[in-house]
Amino acid sequence: MKRRDIVLAVAGAAWLLSASRAPAAAPKTVWLDELDVKLSACGWNSTNSRRSVDNNPLRLRGKTYPRGIGTHPPGMFRIQLDGSAVAFKAAVGIDDEVGNRGTAEFIVTGDGKKLWSSGVLKGGGEVRNCEVNLAGVKVLDLVVDTTPDGFGHDHTDWVDARIEYAGAKPAAARLKGAARPYNHRWPPAEQAYHIASMPDPSDRDELDAVLRRTGVLLEHLKTLKGCGDLSARAKALGELKTRAAAVDASQEEAREKLLAEACALRRKIAFANPLLDFDKIVFIKRHFCPDSEMTGNHMCDQFFGFNAIRGGGLFVLENAFSDKPSVRDVLENSPCTNGRFEGKKLTSDGGFLAPELSFDGKQLLFAWTEIAEKESDRLRYRQWTEHNTYKIFRVNVDGSDLTQLTDGAWNDFDPCYLPNGRVIFISERRGGYGRCHGRPVPSFTLHSMNLDGSDIVCLSPHETNEWQPSVDHDGMVIYTRWDYVDRGFNQAHHPWITTPDGRDARAIHGNFATNQSDRPHFEISIRAVPNSHKYIATAACHHGQAYGSIVLIDPNVGDDDKMGPVKRLTPDQLFPESECATHRDPANYASPHPLSEHFFLCVYDPNSRSNAGTSNNYGIYLVDAFGNKELLYRDEKISCLDPIPLRPRPVPPSIPHMIAVGRPAAPGERVVPADPQDVPAVGTVGVVNVYDSLYPFPDGVKITHLRLIQLLPKTTPHANNPRIGFGDQKSARMVLGTVPVEADGSAYFEMPVARPIYFQALDGDGLAVQSMRSATYVHPGERLTCRGCHESRTSAAPPAGAMPSAWMRSASKITPDVEGSRPFSFPILVQPVLEKNCRPCHQNSRKEGKNPPDLSREGFNTDGKKKRDNWFASYESLRPHAFFWNNAVFDHVPRTTPGKFGARASKLLDMIQKGHHGLKLSKDDLHRITLWLDCNSDFYGSYENLDQQREGQVVWPRME
Repeated sequence: MKRRDIVLAVAGAAWLLSASRAPAAAPKTVWLDELDVKLSACGWNSTNSRRSVDNNPLRLRGKTYPRGIGTHPPGMFRIQLDGSAVAFKAAVGIDDEVGNRGTAEFIVTGDGKKLWSSGVLKGGGEVRNCEVNLAGVKVLDLVVDTTPDGFGHDHTDWVDARIEYAGAKPAAARLKGAARPYNHRWPPAEQAYHIASMPDPSDRDELDAVLRRTGVLLEHLKTLKGCGDLSARAKALGELKTRAAAVDASQEEAREKLLAEACALRRKIAFANPLLDFDKIVFIKRHFCPDSEMTGNHMCDQFFGFNAIRGGGLFVLENAFSDKPSVRDVLENSPCTNGRFEGKKLTSDGGFLAPELSFDGKQLLFAWTEIAEKESDRLRYRQWTEHNTYKIFRVNVDGSDLTQLTDGAWNDFDPCYLPNGRVIFISERRGGYGRCHGRPVPSFTLHSMNLDGSDIVCLSPHETNEWQPSVDHDGMVIYTRWDYVDRGFNQAHHPWITTPDGRDARAIHGNFATNQSDRPHFEISIRAVPNSHKYIATAACHHGQAYGSIVLIDPNVGDDDKMGPVKRLTPDQLFPESECATHRDPANYASPHPLSEHFFLCVYDPNSRSNAGTSNNYGIYLVDAFGNKELLYRDEKISCLDPIPLRPRPVPPSIPHMIAVGRPAAPGERVVPADPQDVPAVGTVGVVNVYDSLYPFPDGVKITHLRLIQLLPKTTPHANNPRIGFGDQKSARMVLGTVPVEADGSAYFEMPVARPIYFQALDGDGLAVQSMRSATYVHPGERLTCRGCHESRTSAAPPAGAMPSAWMRSASKITPDVEGSRPFSFPILVQPVLEKNCRPCHQNSRKEGKNPPDLSREGFNTDGKKKRDNWFASYESLRPHAFFWNNAVFDHVPRTTPGKFGARASKLLDMIQKGHHGLKLSKDDLHRITLWLDCNSDFYGSYENLDQQREGQVVWPRME
């Protein structure tokens, strides 16, 4: 007999002995599937009652079971007992829906002690019976765990599972205080903002860690201005440490009691923080979106109104740091005063998002959606209407004067008060779609409006997505941008900074990383830290929601494309998608609101799963950099989000408004929006010195011009439909033309407004030497200044000298380039060159029985069928010789090395320059070829009317 079998036999004998002494009355039975399975932890999808984890009938070894639950490791179901339960009985195994795949171990624990284990079970293998004595047990944990081969296909079933009990009926319990099981690891200690938040070798258990971190907290509080006398609590802490040191770690019950005392003392010390000079907290309640990206589990889709889950509201937590906090529903008695909802209340039948408090602490902005369509309709049609998108509202903190500010079939959200009296927010009104999605995902970017909702202007014509603007201490707007220009879709969604009128947007850090595993994947919910130049943010993920780990960003630290400017405030939570799995692993923190570099409010769920949907339950916590957390409030039915101290705060300086639209009102003035006829169509750009570059230019190269290339917003909703060229998921573009660069490297030129544009530095032959992998833009009347060409952000400016020579003259106008470059068109730009210079020779070679590349205009065929993209055969033939940035997650550096891209890096130009079969191109023909190579070797220049483009017709883009 194996040792495990002996243990099980002894356990069974013990249960029989206990049963023989039980009362004669038959015990009652509660089936496991009758309990609230939503409270369980499930490593994939969600636990189902009387169904498998993939929502099929429960089947083991060909037998269907009507009772039981289907779940997935790593997972746990906790059941609260009163000590009078008799037994737990079940059969366990891997569900037939995965065939012979999957392995898992089933474990039963009582009050933290293992009572039974199935050992490793395999798909298609045996069904194992479980019968466990529960005498005296108060907390029953049913655990399913992964094995070394991973968690794939581990569809685990507890069938015929029931608890026999004699006292109070067992109830499912939320997994408070204990993280759901998953393969946890800690990051390098040097990445933590404070070392106390990391594990310490001296920690024998949680009690030691709590006492150690509480001591660090207490000592830090003593250094804060306004801190009261903590001597009594310091004495109590010292005595508790002495008592804990005398109790061996093996004495679990005694140490559990000491842990409860330590936590109570920690709470008293934490609440003695002089930074807690407020007692009310504004927040919303909002469900975590379900697992599928289609239904909101994505960095973009979570902000679509039809993906909101009904429920929640706008609330104030009062007496937040007392023993008896209370919650006030701000909108409980608040009918709307205007618009479509006049006379109606905004109820929990809709969904809430993004609260923002005014500087004087008297007014709130937030977004709300009706979610008018049925759930089946929204999944089926995914249509944007005025009834299923977010609208922005304003209300006084006391619930009065509820006012609708925006309306329409766009999502408007993330409002933020500006010091100049306007409101900056995120909206889909700019137009366009994302480029990597298999579903419609509109772009949304920065906009602004008056406080009454009038004079809405687009501040950012960026062609992808932006999120969550806030104002820093200098009056600048800090926000998140997804930068996706000729680079991988997963490489850059990090902090940017701009003026309140949208000028001079620039990345702060993280825009050029080559590896997602050594830094945050997506930084969002960025706010300035009081009395500091640093920012707090959530390190979240691309393929998930705005939850994850909390980090501190220091913009004064040089960006090493890794963790240089970033420190971890919560190292217990790894970075989603960077360090732990998306759509599976925890994402425990969100929406931090800083009180200092060491303290912040946020929401937290120690048991979260990024695929758990509404079973996630985030509460409001006070958290510090030392690893301590104090729960302030939790609603067991719905998550909380965006806690904000309800108090006035300093108004940052108001940066002068320097563009011709969106002008803020002077005191007592009502601004009339600018007449479009009076708005300038151009702004100006001044470059100090193009040679001021992060990477040196090739020796001897002289830059004579800048080429301006406009990126076109995608007007078709699905990825690669159409495929613009060889590069995967790339934007259509058009060449606006060139402007001169003076001998000192300076340039000064006009640029059309409200268009995302990137620059290329050209040599005397018109070849691009350097190219941006991002985009910029100007507003009406704006004067944009660039110091150099991809210069280091933290490098010192050169000593003041002579005025750049280009700045001494009027702004250059753009000189258009050749036909076929605007709009871009391979059939117009390149094919005529091939027809004139190359194709006749290739045709003659074919007559001689040779097989040269086909350079004809015919549609490229494979097995007699036209390829999906239906490019010319000539275009496809040139692929091996062309240059193009392909889509990449993280397989190349998203910076351009001068002289090593475009035509200069292509095999085609090298072939031509070496005299391919005596070929000599005219200057104009050679320019057409090199221009094509410098522009990612694209085929189409617009997303529509592909047949006309192939025929060589000029097709202007539908949106610019």
